[in-house]
Amino acid sequence: MPKSEPFERYADRYDDWFEAHPDAYRSEVEALRRLLAQPGFGLEIGVGSGRFASPLGIQVGIDPANEMLGRARDRGVDVVRGVAEALPFPAETFDTALIVTTICFVDDSSRTVAEARRVLRPGGSLVIGYIDEDSPVGRRYREEAADNPFYRDAEFVSTGELVDELEAAGFADFEFVQTIYRWPADIDDPEPVDEGYGEGSFVGIEAVR
Repeated sequence: MPKSEPFERYADRYDDWFEAHPDAYRSEVEALRRLLAQPGFGLEIGVGSGRFASPLGIQVGIDPANEMLGRARDRGVDVVRGVAEALPFPAETFDTALIVTTICFVDDSSRTVAEARRVLRPGGSLVIGYIDEDSPVGRRYREEAADNPFYRDAEFVSTGELVDELEAAGFADFEFVQTIYRWPADIDDPEPVDEGYGEGSFVGIEAVR
């Protein structure tokens, strides 16, 4: 089953994080914008409350949590209820698929990536944004997971693991960006966005179908 119960129950707490950490949030949006300069017709898988789809110009969002979908709709996103492993869209529908801080909550990440590829048009891009489990923030999130209703059941992933799954699904032409070099509560101005990975805790991958 999708790990959606905390996102129904603690929706205010989820949204409050972005208000409490505005520069960390802006840094993540800017990192993803580097990979989504021209998203075309886009889908966010695990849209949450629309905090990323809306500023990045992604028109459609899917999520299993009704409370999240209502908030995403209020931010101008067309929403559909569903899960990442069984997307209710025809093949080759979207130019772009976006997955942000969601890959650690799906039941089957390999199936999620395969479904994303199915609904992308030839030459379309999948962009995944996530906290690398091998990064300082990733390690701290894992250490504190038992006390966090969102991360308690999360399965954090490394960049290497994601690349392996993307290659197995048939994606190619990878591009990486990274940001978030401090603990989010300590960030009081936007973090730099750099190419590559291995230093920043938030990583973005673009992979082409």
